[in-house]
Amino acid sequence: MELYSLKVDAMQDDNIKPAEDMENNSPSQETGNKDKKDNKKKKDKFKAHSTDITEENCSYSSGEALTFVNIRFPGNAKAQPFLVDNHILSYRQKVMAMSDRGVTMGYVNSLTFEKTYSKGLLPIRKILRIATDEDVQKQKDQVESELKAENICLKYIKQYKLNMTLTHVEIMQFGKKAVFYFNAPERVDFRDLVKSLVSDLKMRIELRQITVRDRSAAIGAIGACGRQCCCSSFLKGYGNVSIKMAKNQSLALLPNKINGVCGQLKCCIRYEDDVYSEKRKNLPEEGFIIKTQNGDTGKVLRLQLLAERFTMLTDKGQKRLYDGSQYDRNIRPPRDYHFPNRFDHIVDETSELIGKAKEKDLELREIGEDERDLTNFIEKERSATSITKQEVDPEQAGNKEQVDSEKPKSNNSRSRNRRPRNRRPKTDNNKS
Repeated sequence: MELYSLKVDAMQDDNIKPAEDMENNSPSQETGNKDKKDNKKKKDKFKAHSTDITEENCSYSSGEALTFVNIRFPGNAKAQPFLVDNHILSYRQKVMAMSDRGVTMGYVNSLTFEKTYSKGLLPIRKILRIATDEDVQKQKDQVESELKAENICLKYIKQYKLNMTLTHVEIMQFGKKAVFYFNAPERVDFRDLVKSLVSDLKMRIELRQITVRDRSAAIGAIGACGRQCCCSSFLKGYGNVSIKMAKNQSLALLPNKINGVCGQLKCCIRYEDDVYSEKRKNLPEEGFIIKTQNGDTGKVLRLQLLAERFTMLTDKGQKRLYDGSQYDRNIRPPRDYHFPNRFDHIVDETSELIGKAKEKDLELREIGEDERDLTNFIEKERSATSITKQEVDPEQAGNKEQVDSEKPKSNNSRSRNRRPRNRRPKTDNNKS
Protein backbone atom coordinates (compact mmCIF):
# COMPACT_ATOMS: atom_id res chain seq x y z
CA MET A 1 0.00 0.00 0.00
CA GLU A 2 1.42 3.33 -1.10
CA LEU A 3 1.70 6.04 1.50
CA TYR A 4 0.92 9.51 0.26
CA SER A 5 -1.03 12.43 1.56
CA LEU A 6 -3.58 14.06 -0.67
CA LYS A 7 -5.43 17.22 0.31
CA VAL A 8 -7.45 19.56 -1.86
CA ASP A 9 -8.18 23.02 -0.53
CA ALA A 10 -10.32 24.37 -3.36
CA MET A 11 -11.98 27.71 -3.81
CA GLN A 12 -14.63 25.99 -5.96
CA ASP A 13 -15.29 22.41 -4.93
CA ASP A 14 -17.33 21.66 -8.05
CA ASN A 15 -14.28 22.06 -10.28
CA ILE A 16 -12.30 19.28 -8.54
CA LYS A 17 -12.73 15.56 -8.40
CA PRO A 18 -11.22 14.26 -5.15
CA ALA A 19 -9.56 10.90 -5.01
CA GLU A 20 -12.04 9.60 -2.42
CA ASP A 21 -14.96 10.19 -4.81
CA MET A 22 -13.20 8.33 -7.57
CA GLU A 23 -12.73 5.27 -5.40
CA ASN A 24 -16.50 5.21 -4.60
CA ASN A 25 -15.97 5.68 -0.87
CA SER A 26 -18.14 7.80 1.40
CA PRO A 27 -16.50 11.21 0.80
CA SER A 28 -18.30 13.33 3.36
CA GLN A 29 -17.51 11.27 6.47
CA GLU A 30 -14.02 10.05 5.60
CA THR A 31 -12.73 13.37 4.29
CA GLY A 32 -14.24 15.20 7.26
CA ASN A 33 -12.58 12.87 9.77
CA LYS A 34 -9.24 13.07 7.95
CA ASP A 35 -9.38 16.85 7.82
CA LYS A 36 -10.12 17.00 11.56
CA LYS A 37 -7.20 14.70 12.34
CA ASP A 38 -4.87 16.67 10.07
CA ASN A 39 -5.97 19.93 11.69
CA LYS A 40 -5.36 18.52 15.17
CA LYS A 41 -1.90 17.34 14.16
CA LYS A 42 -1.12 20.71 12.64
CA LYS A 43 -2.27 22.53 15.77
CA ASP A 44 -0.23 20.25 18.02
CA LYS A 45 2.85 20.72 15.86
CA PHE A 46 2.32 24.46 15.75
CA LYS A 47 2.03 24.64 19.53
CA ALA A 48 5.15 22.52 19.99
CA HIS A 49 7.31 24.68 17.70
CA SER A 50 5.65 28.04 18.34
CA THR A 51 7.07 30.83 20.45
CA ASP A 52 3.83 32.77 20.53
CA ILE A 53 2.66 34.76 23.52
CA THR A 54 -0.47 33.17 25.01
CA GLU A 55 -2.46 33.66 28.20
CA GLU A 56 -0.16 31.23 30.01
CA ASN A 57 3.12 33.07 29.36
CA CYS A 58 1.80 36.62 28.83
CA SER A 59 3.35 39.32 31.02
CA TYR A 60 1.70 42.39 29.43
CA SER A 61 -0.99 44.40 31.17
CA SER A 62 -4.15 45.69 29.52
CA GLY A 63 -3.69 49.07 27.84
CA GLU A 64 0.07 48.67 27.39
CA ALA A 65 1.41 49.85 24.04
CA LEU A 66 3.03 47.15 21.89
CA THR A 67 5.00 47.69 18.69
CA PHE A 68 4.16 45.47 15.72
CA VAL A 69 5.32 45.08 12.14
CA ASN A 70 3.83 43.16 9.22
CA ILE A 71 5.80 40.17 7.91
CA ARG A 72 5.13 38.62 4.52
CA PHE A 73 6.27 35.10 3.65
CA PRO A 74 7.14 33.96 0.11
CA GLY A 75 4.15 32.46 -1.65
CA ASN A 76 1.80 33.67 1.07
CA ALA A 77 -0.67 36.24 -0.18
CA LYS A 78 -1.35 37.98 3.14
CA ALA A 79 0.99 39.76 5.55
CA GLN A 80 0.76 38.94 9.25
CA PRO A 81 1.52 41.17 12.29
CA PHE A 82 4.47 40.20 14.49
CA LEU A 83 5.76 41.68 17.72
CA VAL A 84 8.94 43.68 17.17
CA ASP A 85 10.22 43.17 20.73
CA ASN A 86 13.91 44.23 20.97
CA HIS A 87 14.74 43.82 17.26
CA ILE A 88 15.85 46.78 15.16
CA LEU A 89 14.19 46.29 11.78
CA SER A 90 14.06 48.12 8.48
CA TYR A 91 11.69 47.86 5.56
CA ARG A 92 12.22 44.80 3.30
CA GLN A 93 14.58 43.25 5.84
CA LYS A 94 14.63 39.44 5.96
CA VAL A 95 13.71 37.75 9.23
CA MET A 96 13.01 34.24 10.52
CA ALA A 97 9.56 33.76 12.02
CA MET A 98 6.96 31.08 12.65
CA SER A 99 4.33 30.94 9.92
CA ASP A 100 1.42 28.57 9.55
CA ARG A 101 3.77 26.34 7.54
CA GLY A 102 6.64 26.22 10.02
CA VAL A 103 9.74 28.34 10.58
CA THR A 104 10.17 30.30 7.35
CA MET A 105 12.15 33.28 6.18
CA GLY A 106 9.99 36.31 5.48
CA TYR A 107 10.53 40.02 4.93
CA VAL A 108 9.28 43.16 6.65
CA ASN A 109 6.35 44.50 4.66
CA SER A 110 5.38 47.64 6.61
CA LEU A 111 6.56 50.30 8.99
CA THR A 112 6.23 49.77 12.73
CA PHE A 113 2.86 50.51 14.30
CA GLU A 114 1.53 50.41 17.85
CA LYS A 115 -1.46 48.63 19.37
CA THR A 116 -2.77 48.63 22.90
CA TYR A 117 -2.66 45.21 24.48
CA SER A 118 -5.89 43.33 25.05
CA LYS A 119 -6.81 39.67 25.24
CA GLY A 120 -8.24 39.87 21.74
CA LEU A 121 -4.70 40.15 20.33
CA LEU A 122 -3.69 36.74 21.70
CA PRO A 123 -1.89 34.72 20.52
CA ILE A 124 0.83 37.24 19.61
CA ARG A 125 3.50 36.07 17.21
CA LYS A 126 7.13 36.99 17.77
CA ILE A 127 10.06 37.31 15.38
CA LEU A 128 12.61 34.61 16.13
CA ARG A 129 15.70 36.33 14.73
CA ILE A 130 17.06 38.37 11.86
CA ALA A 131 17.95 36.16 8.90
CA THR A 132 21.65 35.29 8.56
CA ASP A 133 23.66 34.34 5.48
CA GLU A 134 23.11 30.67 6.27
CA ASP A 135 19.34 31.19 6.34
CA VAL A 136 19.48 32.99 3.01
CA GLN A 137 21.53 30.17 1.48
CA LYS A 138 19.08 27.57 2.79
CA GLN A 139 16.23 29.57 1.27
CA LYS A 140 18.02 29.62 -2.10
CA ASP A 141 18.58 25.86 -1.96
CA GLN A 142 14.90 25.39 -1.14
CA VAL A 143 13.91 27.53 -4.11
CA GLU A 144 16.05 25.35 -6.39
CA SER A 145 14.40 22.20 -5.07
CA GLU A 146 10.99 23.81 -5.60
CA LEU A 147 11.87 24.57 -9.21
CA LYS A 148 12.96 20.95 -9.75
CA ALA A 149 9.68 19.70 -8.28
CA GLU A 150 7.77 22.13 -10.48
CA ASN A 151 9.52 20.86 -13.61
CA ILE A 152 8.76 17.25 -12.65
CA CYS A 153 5.09 18.09 -12.09
CA LEU A 154 4.85 19.92 -15.43
CA LYS A 155 6.31 16.86 -17.17
CA TYR A 156 3.64 14.58 -15.68
CA ILE A 157 0.83 17.06 -16.39
CA LYS A 158 1.83 17.02 -20.03
CA GLN A 159 2.20 13.23 -20.00
CA TYR A 160 -1.27 12.59 -18.52
CA LYS A 161 -2.83 15.44 -20.55
CA LEU A 162 -4.45 17.12 -17.56
CA ASN A 163 -6.40 20.33 -18.04
CA MET A 164 -4.75 22.24 -15.20
CA THR A 165 -2.25 25.08 -14.88
CA LEU A 166 0.49 24.74 -12.29
CA THR A 167 1.22 28.09 -10.64
CA HIS A 168 3.96 27.42 -8.09
CA VAL A 169 5.31 24.89 -5.59
CA GLU A 170 6.14 25.24 -1.90
CA ILE A 171 8.26 22.81 0.10
CA MET A 172 7.67 22.98 3.85
CA GLN A 173 8.15 21.06 7.09
CA PHE A 174 11.93 20.91 6.51
CA GLY A 175 11.59 19.17 3.14
CA LYS A 176 9.02 16.55 4.19
CA LYS A 177 6.03 17.99 2.35
CA ALA A 178 5.42 19.68 -1.02
CA VAL A 179 2.33 21.73 -1.89
CA PHE A 180 1.45 22.18 -5.57
CA TYR A 181 -0.84 25.13 -6.37
CA PHE A 182 -2.82 25.01 -9.61
CA ASN A 183 -5.75 26.47 -11.54
CA ALA A 184 -8.29 24.28 -13.32
CA PRO A 185 -11.49 25.26 -15.18
CA GLU A 186 -13.08 21.81 -14.80
CA ARG A 187 -12.83 18.53 -12.90
CA VAL A 188 -9.41 16.93 -12.86
CA ASP A 189 -8.49 13.31 -12.14
CA PHE A 190 -5.00 13.67 -10.64
CA ARG A 191 -4.61 10.30 -8.92
CA ASP A 192 -1.93 9.15 -11.35
CA LEU A 193 -0.20 12.50 -11.03
CA VAL A 194 0.01 12.19 -7.24
CA LYS A 195 1.40 8.64 -7.45
CA SER A 196 4.09 9.71 -9.90
CA LEU A 197 5.08 12.71 -7.79
CA VAL A 198 5.33 10.59 -4.63
CA SER A 199 7.52 8.02 -6.37
CA ASP A 200 9.89 10.69 -7.71
CA LEU A 201 10.04 13.19 -4.83
CA LYS A 202 9.73 10.75 -1.87
CA MET A 203 7.71 13.19 0.25
CA ARG A 204 4.14 14.04 1.16
CA ILE A 205 2.23 15.66 -1.70
CA GLU A 206 -0.61 18.14 -1.42
CA LEU A 207 -2.53 19.59 -4.38
CA ARG A 208 -4.33 22.85 -3.72
CA GLN A 209 -6.51 24.75 -6.16
CA ILE A 210 -6.39 28.54 -6.01
CA THR A 211 -7.98 31.39 -7.95
CA VAL A 212 -6.23 33.55 -10.52
CA ARG A 213 -6.08 36.38 -7.96
CA ASP A 214 -4.28 34.12 -5.49
CA ARG A 215 -1.86 33.16 -8.22
CA SER A 216 -0.85 36.74 -9.02
CA ALA A 217 -0.64 37.53 -5.28
CA ALA A 218 1.64 34.55 -4.60
CA ILE A 219 3.89 34.89 -7.65
CA GLY A 220 3.88 38.69 -7.94
CA ALA A 221 3.79 40.84 -11.06
CA ILE A 222 4.07 44.40 -12.37
CA GLY A 223 0.77 46.19 -12.87
CA ALA A 224 -0.31 48.63 -15.56
CA CYS A 225 0.84 51.52 -13.35
CA GLY A 226 4.44 50.25 -13.49
CA ARG A 227 4.56 49.23 -9.84
CA GLN A 228 4.25 45.92 -8.01
CA CYS A 229 0.72 44.52 -7.82
CA CYS A 230 -1.23 45.65 -4.77
CA CYS A 231 -2.29 42.09 -3.91
CA SER A 232 1.33 40.92 -3.70
CA SER A 233 2.74 43.98 -1.91
CA PHE A 234 0.53 45.50 0.81
CA LEU A 235 -3.11 44.41 0.52
CA LYS A 236 -4.33 42.06 3.24
CA GLY A 237 -7.62 41.29 1.51
CA TYR A 238 -8.33 41.47 -2.21
CA GLY A 239 -11.11 40.60 -4.64
CA ASN A 240 -14.85 41.30 -4.42
CA VAL A 241 -14.62 44.04 -7.05
CA SER A 242 -17.74 44.89 -9.05
CA ILE A 243 -18.54 46.83 -12.20
CA LYS A 244 -20.61 49.20 -10.08
CA MET A 245 -17.41 50.43 -8.42
CA ALA A 246 -15.84 51.11 -11.82
CA LYS A 247 -18.92 53.09 -12.90
CA ASN A 248 -18.82 55.03 -9.64
CA GLN A 249 -15.29 56.18 -10.52
CA SER A 250 -16.31 57.12 -14.11
CA LEU A 251 -13.88 54.61 -15.62
CA ALA A 252 -14.04 53.44 -19.21
CA LEU A 253 -15.55 49.95 -19.15
CA LEU A 254 -12.87 48.41 -21.36
CA PRO A 255 -11.18 45.12 -20.38
CA ASN A 256 -7.68 46.43 -21.04
CA LYS A 257 -8.37 49.44 -18.80
CA ILE A 258 -10.13 47.96 -15.77
CA ASN A 259 -8.61 44.45 -15.70
CA GLY A 260 -5.34 43.63 -13.99
CA VAL A 261 -2.61 41.15 -14.87
CA CYS A 262 -4.76 38.31 -13.48
CA GLY A 263 -7.54 39.05 -15.96
CA GLN A 264 -9.94 40.16 -13.21
CA LEU A 265 -11.04 43.64 -12.14
CA LYS A 266 -8.23 45.60 -10.52
CA CYS A 267 -8.03 45.50 -6.74
CA CYS A 268 -7.30 49.23 -6.57
CA ILE A 269 -10.84 49.91 -7.82
CA ARG A 270 -12.18 48.48 -4.59
CA TYR A 271 -10.07 50.26 -1.96
CA GLU A 272 -10.26 53.58 -3.84
CA ASP A 273 -14.05 53.42 -4.13
CA ASP A 274 -14.61 54.94 -0.68
CA VAL A 275 -12.83 58.16 -1.67
CA TYR A 276 -14.89 58.55 -4.85
CA SER A 277 -18.13 57.79 -3.00
CA GLU A 278 -17.32 60.45 -0.40
CA LYS A 279 -16.56 63.07 -3.06
CA ARG A 280 -19.75 62.28 -4.98
CA LYS A 281 -21.80 63.40 -1.98
CA ASN A 282 -20.69 67.02 -2.54
CA LEU A 283 -21.33 67.02 -6.30
CA PRO A 284 -24.48 66.77 -8.46
CA GLU A 285 -25.28 63.75 -10.58
CA GLU A 286 -24.60 63.71 -14.28
CA GLY A 287 -27.56 64.57 -16.48
CA PHE A 288 -29.42 66.44 -13.72
CA ILE A 289 -30.70 70.00 -14.15
CA ILE A 290 -29.54 72.18 -11.24
CA LYS A 291 -29.16 75.78 -10.21
CA THR A 292 -25.82 77.03 -8.88
CA GLN A 293 -25.20 79.62 -6.21
CA ASN A 294 -24.22 82.28 -8.73
CA GLY A 295 -27.67 81.98 -10.39
CA ASP A 296 -26.82 79.85 -13.43
CA THR A 297 -29.24 77.07 -14.37
CA GLY A 298 -28.30 74.21 -16.62
CA LYS A 299 -27.60 70.52 -17.18
CA VAL A 300 -24.62 68.73 -15.62
CA LEU A 301 -22.45 67.20 -18.33
CA ARG A 302 -19.37 65.85 -16.57
CA LEU A 303 -17.87 65.41 -13.10
CA GLN A 304 -14.25 65.77 -12.03
CA LEU A 305 -14.43 63.76 -8.82
CA LEU A 306 -10.88 64.11 -7.54
CA ALA A 307 -10.80 67.87 -8.20
CA GLU A 308 -14.41 68.25 -6.94
CA ARG A 309 -15.54 70.15 -10.00
CA PHE A 310 -18.30 69.74 -12.58
CA THR A 311 -19.03 70.96 -16.09
CA MET A 312 -22.50 72.36 -16.82
CA LEU A 313 -24.29 73.55 -19.94
CA THR A 314 -26.35 76.60 -19.03
CA ASP A 315 -29.71 77.50 -20.57
CA LYS A 316 -27.96 80.37 -22.37
CA GLY A 317 -25.75 77.99 -24.34
CA GLN A 318 -22.62 78.46 -22.21
CA LYS A 319 -20.45 75.50 -21.27
CA ARG A 320 -18.83 76.39 -17.93
CA LEU A 321 -16.63 74.78 -15.28
CA TYR A 322 -17.80 75.13 -11.66
CA ASP A 323 -16.23 74.34 -8.32
CA GLY A 324 -18.07 71.90 -6.06
CA SER A 325 -18.88 74.70 -3.60
CA GLN A 326 -21.24 76.20 -6.19
CA TYR A 327 -23.62 73.26 -5.82
CA ASP A 328 -26.26 73.29 -3.09
CA ARG A 329 -28.96 70.65 -2.83
CA ASN A 330 -31.41 73.13 -1.32
CA ILE A 331 -31.19 75.47 -4.33
CA ARG A 332 -33.37 74.08 -7.11
CA PRO A 333 -34.84 75.49 -10.33
CA PRO A 334 -38.62 76.22 -10.45
CA ARG A 335 -40.97 73.30 -11.01
CA ASP A 336 -42.27 74.69 -14.30
CA TYR A 337 -38.73 75.20 -15.63
CA HIS A 338 -37.94 73.60 -19.01
CA PHE A 339 -34.41 73.25 -20.27
CA PRO A 340 -33.99 74.16 -23.97
CA ASN A 341 -33.84 71.19 -26.31
CA ARG A 342 -31.77 72.96 -28.94
CA PHE A 343 -29.15 75.73 -29.13
CA ASP A 344 -28.12 77.74 -32.18
CA HIS A 345 -24.57 77.91 -30.87
CA ILE A 346 -22.69 76.82 -27.72
CA VAL A 347 -19.84 78.86 -26.23
CA ASP A 348 -17.06 76.94 -24.44
CA GLU A 349 -15.98 78.84 -21.29
CA THR A 350 -14.42 75.95 -19.37
CA SER A 351 -11.02 77.67 -19.34
CA GLU A 352 -12.17 79.77 -16.37
CA LEU A 353 -13.22 78.20 -13.08
CA ILE A 354 -16.27 79.60 -11.29
CA GLY A 355 -16.43 79.18 -7.55
CA LYS A 356 -14.36 79.01 -4.41
CA ALA A 357 -11.16 77.95 -6.12
CA LYS A 358 -11.21 81.10 -8.21
CA GLU A 359 -11.48 83.18 -5.04
CA LYS A 360 -8.45 81.37 -3.68
CA ASP A 361 -6.49 82.22 -6.83
CA LEU A 362 -7.43 85.89 -6.42
CA GLU A 363 -6.29 85.82 -2.80
CA LEU A 364 -2.95 84.34 -3.83
CA ARG A 365 -2.56 87.02 -6.48
CA GLU A 366 -3.29 89.73 -3.93
CA ILE A 367 -0.72 88.24 -1.58
CA GLY A 368 1.81 88.22 -4.42
CA GLU A 369 1.08 91.87 -5.20
CA ASP A 370 1.50 92.78 -1.53
CA GLU A 371 4.87 91.04 -1.48
CA ARG A 372 5.96 92.97 -4.57
CA ASP A 373 4.90 96.26 -3.00
CA LEU A 374 6.87 95.35 0.11
CA THR A 375 10.03 94.56 -1.87
CA ASN A 376 9.67 97.83 -3.84
CA PHE A 377 9.30 99.75 -0.58
CA ILE A 378 12.46 98.15 0.85
CA GLU A 379 14.43 99.00 -2.28
CA LYS A 380 13.28 102.61 -2.09
CA GLU A 381 14.33 102.81 1.55
CA ARG A 382 17.77 101.48 0.71
CA SER A 383 18.22 103.91 -2.16
CA ALA A 384 17.11 106.82 0.04
CA THR A 385 19.55 105.96 2.82
CA SER A 386 22.46 105.47 0.42
CA ILE A 387 24.85 108.46 0.06
CA THR A 388 24.85 110.09 -3.36
CA LYS A 389 27.92 111.61 -4.99
CA GLN A 390 26.65 115.15 -4.53
CA GLU A 391 26.37 114.77 -0.75
CA VAL A 392 29.87 113.30 -0.35
CA ASP A 393 32.67 115.61 0.85
CA PRO A 394 35.76 116.11 -1.37
CA GLU A 395 37.99 114.33 1.14
CA GLN A 396 35.65 111.33 1.18
CA ALA A 397 35.55 111.39 -2.60
CA GLY A 398 39.38 111.29 -2.74
CA ASN A 399 39.43 108.33 -0.39
CA LYS A 400 36.83 106.63 -2.54
CA GLU A 401 38.96 107.12 -5.66
CA GLN A 402 41.91 105.52 -3.88
CA VAL A 403 39.77 102.55 -2.87
CA ASP A 404 38.51 102.20 -6.42
CA SER A 405 42.06 102.28 -7.79
CA GLU A 406 43.06 99.47 -5.42
CA LYS A 407 40.22 97.24 -6.64
CA PRO A 408 41.09 94.74 -9.40
CA LYS A 409 39.87 95.60 -12.85
CA SER A 410 36.78 93.87 -14.14
CA ASN A 411 36.86 91.14 -16.77
CA ASN A 412 35.43 93.55 -19.36
CA SER A 413 38.49 95.84 -19.15
CA ARG A 414 40.78 92.85 -19.53
CA SER A 415 38.88 91.62 -22.57
CA ARG A 416 39.22 95.06 -24.19
CA ASN A 417 43.01 95.10 -23.80
CA ARG A 418 43.40 91.59 -25.16
CA ARG A 419 44.54 91.08 -28.71
CA PRO A 420 42.03 89.34 -31.03
CA ARG A 421 42.91 85.74 -31.71
CA ASN A 422 42.27 85.41 -35.45
CA ARG A 423 43.59 88.88 -36.45
CA ARG A 424 46.97 88.80 -38.15
CA PRO A 425 49.39 91.70 -38.67
CA LYS A 426 49.17 93.26 -42.11
CA THR A 427 52.11 92.75 -44.47
CA ASP A 428 52.97 93.95 -47.95
CA ASN A 429 51.70 90.71 -49.46
CA ASN A 430 48.33 91.20 -47.83
CA LYS A 431 48.12 94.78 -49.13
CA SER A 432 48.82 93.67 -52.64
